[in-house]
Amino acid sequence: VKQIYHCFGCGVGGDVFKFVMEMEKCGFPEAIRLVAEKCGIAVPPPRERSPEERRENQQRTALVKMHSEAAAFFARQLETTPEGKAAHAYLEDRGLDQEAIVRFGLGYAPSGGDVLLREFRVKYAEKLLGVSGLFSTDASGRLYDRFRRRIMFPIANESGKVVAFGGRALGDDMPKYLNSSETPIYSKSAVLYNLDKAKEALRQRDFAILVEGYMDTIGVARAGHANVIASCGTSLTESQAKLLGRFTQRVVVNYDPDSAGQAATERSLTLLLEQGFDVRVLQLPGGKDPDNFIKADGAAEYAKLLGASPAYLDYLIARARQTDLTSGEGKLRAVNFLMPYLQRIPNRLLRSEWATKIAEQLRIEEPVLRESLKRAAVERRSNVQTNPELVARAGKPAERRLIQLLIESDDFRQRLAEAIRATDLHRGLETEQILAALVESILSGGRPDPADLAANLDERHRRLLFEIAFESGGAASWEEAESCLRALRRGQVDAELAALQKEIEVQAASKSPESSEALRSLLQRKQELTKLSQGM
Repeated sequence: VKQIYHCFGCGVGGDVFKFVMEMEKCGFPEAIRLVAEKCGIAVPPPRERSPEERRENQQRTALVKMHSEAAAFFARQLETTPEGKAAHAYLEDRGLDQEAIVRFGLGYAPSGGDVLLREFRVKYAEKLLGVSGLFSTDASGRLYDRFRRRIMFPIANESGKVVAFGGRALGDDMPKYLNSSETPIYSKSAVLYNLDKAKEALRQRDFAILVEGYMDTIGVARAGHANVIASCGTSLTESQAKLLGRFTQRVVVNYDPDSAGQAATERSLTLLLEQGFDVRVLQLPGGKDPDNFIKADGAAEYAKLLGASPAYLDYLIARARQTDLTSGEGKLRAVNFLMPYLQRIPNRLLRSEWATKIAEQLRIEEPVLRESLKRAAVERRSNVQTNPELVARAGKPAERRLIQLLIESDDFRQRLAEAIRATDLHRGLETEQILAALVESILSGGRPDPADLAANLDERHRRLLFEIAFESGGAASWEEAESCLRALRRGQVDAELAALQKEIEVQAASKSPESSEALRSLLQRKQELTKLSQGM
């Protein structure tokens, strides 16, 4: 039993844990727990490697508990104190009813500087309070409540555990929004607000609505769109994009329409495109953010505009057209603005169609735009040097069969691996990474397991490995292995002959004495290779 899976539709493959991770959109530790529960196996707690690690784990556990208690404290303050009731009235004026307040766990931080501190000092050590993100330190080193006279928004991790807070000031206090500082359980760049509540909707609807802040998230969710998440007041980070990518690859960016929101949109677009997302942009009319738009124009109108959200390049073209296109300088600025996004389109045909559309809408001569695009493509490819002659040999039957033989043939696996390493036959093949990993594993004394090997391969090679491992090659023999080795050697010789022929033509065109000597040497080598090729 191979104990791996491979989807012949999308090419994804792996072991049982990868399968659970894909289906449940969870991390590896969670996948282990789910598989263990399904099989009725008790999972022992992770071993701590050192006293320091034990202390860190205990600290994180205590901080999670502290934040859960803080959320309950803020909720009580909102509901039971005179100050809290005034804050409650403010929320009602903003259109939030009791159901929304409870659903999103909203609370209130009182104006006194030590109300939460006094409650927690009897439960937690001073050192833990200092690193919790819930308190700040004055000039003399004394702690005081970080959040005062603020509406409190609990920020949970993907598992639903509160790890931080965002506080919205009442009145004219500054800053308007204040977040928890970075702590052992919270990194602002790695958490998406409302993801814990949006996970199921993201799976069902297969797209996310990305907004800037807490009130926008709550407003959009209450309008019937549970698949909304927020980047917590900043443009998206790489960590946040990777986290979101576990649940969906489709995003509608709906940041505020002001200049800061437009800049954040463009930064997020760059990151999302690099991560392979299908991106649309919703820019609401009237200069309104999502929450205010829904209140003024209604949930139905928001849903209508959401459904008609333009593709990201349509949005960018509209932005580029705000430039003065009557001058050459203006057109150049527009092209320079669009080109970084256009060159990130991986599909050549789609890239060409968008180039035509951009040329038409900006009234730019299409050949000029295509020349710019061609230069951008050269720059894009320059980071990955490939040999066209070798790429043409990718995935030949001999390569694929050798991979199968290395995985399955107990009788001569070691001998085959030694032969490949001794002759470097795998160099330059598209399967080089897979063959190198197999050879290394075997010569290190291991029995190659595709699932283990896949952990050290990039996504493209992982898919290729599982695809090949699932193919049925029939009974194995050393004679077949030798035949595959000869086929790869012939490929190497043919490639060298082709390169030699080009060099011979160059030297033959030159009349210098040095060229004559070089030509004789090249012709001698060609004769040797031709003889070798004929004997294979």
